[in-house]
Amino acid sequence: MDGKGITALLIEDDDDDALLIMEMVADEKSFTIDIEHVTSLTAGIKRIKEGKIDIVLSDLGLPESLGLGTLKTLLPEAGEVPVLVLTGLADHDTGALAVQGGAQDYLFKGQVTGSLLVRSILYAIERKKMEVEREKLVRKLQEALAKVKLLSGFLPICCSCKKIRDDQGYWQQIEAYISHHSEAEFSHGLCEECSRKLYPDYYK
Repeated sequence: MDGKGITALLIEDDDDDALLIMEMVADEKSFTIDIEHVTSLTAGIKRIKEGKIDIVLSDLGLPESLGLGTLKTLLPEAGEVPVLVLTGLADHDTGALAVQGGAQDYLFKGQVTGSLLVRSILYAIERKKMEVEREKLVRKLQEALAKVKLLSGFLPICCSCKKIRDDQGYWQQIEAYISHHSEAEFSHGLCEECSRKLYPDYYK
């Protein structure tokens, strides 16, 4: 989606229903939505993979699939593109299951209006954006926790040279081990005790 409007992909095998949906959207002047129409799930998936689709409007009853099976096939291919289900059956249970399965919303063809459809499209896109951002945040938190866990617990350390034994049983310099298991960076210097030991003449 950009400043020029929205590109929606309509997967609908009934040409009359498809024409009606496109006319309803065209009549709504509040927002520009360009609809591309395909008549099969295979064609729809192919178009999604080509990119630049902001939302998918899909019937559940298609020549290649029926009901929630259509959604199960479509959603993994849609990825971050939101899916809005259009169904000819006034079945709220199926609609609720579709949303639980990953669709952003569902609308009954016989009850939908142009304004309702446009509003649902806009809301579905925004909800999907929030969902994707939330998933990215969760992944980042999980990665951060994983890094913390890597440096938690007991670390076998040599009493003499202070090397650390890793999970494979190899001994590493402590700075090498920490750098590998965290985002910490090291700068080297000398503490006062070591400076006196290494450069006694300087301190005299």
